[in-house]
Amino acid sequence: MPPRLRTLLILGRVSNLPTVWSNCLAGWWLGGAGNAGKLPLLFLGVSALYTGGMFLNDALDAPVDRQRRPSRPIPSGAITRESVLVWSIGLFAAGILALAFAGKTAAVLAVVLLGSIIAYDATHKAVNASPWLMGVCRFWVYVIAASAGRYGVNGWPIWCGMALASYIVGLSYVARRESFRAAVPWWPLILLAAPILLAMLMDDGPARRPAALLSIILALWVIRCVRTIFQRSEVNIGQIVSGLLVGIVFVDWLAVAPGCPTALSAAFCALFAATLVLQRFVPAT
Repeated sequence: MPPRLRTLLILGRVSNLPTVWSNCLAGWWLGGAGNAGKLPLLFLGVSALYTGGMFLNDALDAPVDRQRRPSRPIPSGAITRESVLVWSIGLFAAGILALAFAGKTAAVLAVVLLGSIIAYDATHKAVNASPWLMGVCRFWVYVIAASAGRYGVNGWPIWCGMALASYIVGLSYVARRESFRAAVPWWPLILLAAPILLAMLMDDGPARRPAALLSIILALWVIRCVRTIFQRSEVNIGQIVSGLLVGIVFVDWLAVAPGCPTALSAAFCALFAATLVLQRFVPAT
């Protein structure tokens, strides 16, 4: 792989993009599906905003990374901070433009998402509560995707988006320990169970069985990822966070469990596999 291309892929954390597409699929389905022609716009727009946010994150973190993570692209000299900022602005503009073609509601919410991304990037090193902003960012992805559906924004994408946000908050608090090299607190792990709790509360009747099955799958995956935190062995925060990021696809699949068609389930399986494969070539954190 050309060094310049690899640098850009690392900056954008592109191995996590399948989880963004998974968010879009889930939000779109919860918004009533339909309008399938808008899905490419959703994928493109949200991916550009996500990648632009990752570029901006590295640009703003460069002074800290020079001390704590000198192998990152900017401190290592692989790319200049100014170039990263230009890439970030360009990606933000492309994301807003793509989502504007997805509808007026999507365009307005895209601006809100962009504001949340910038707020997170600007504060996450200094504000301990910044993981909540990260959760808010993923919440808006659900709502934006739902706005492109047949029924638009309704209670399902909002509630399921809040459950996803809780999962992201728990994941982000664990991820903070990778930079600050501190012990992992146990309480954020409780937030990882929010999607399962919501599914058990809201899915009844025929929907209870698929929801219970996917809840078990998600629970087993999360336990697999975090088990070393409770063992005496050395804790690899990067490995834990990478696994929990892959688990986002299971969170999305659980959100659409009631009435989820086979083709959509196959898409989530493919996105799960794609995330695992991409993480072998591009670091997730």
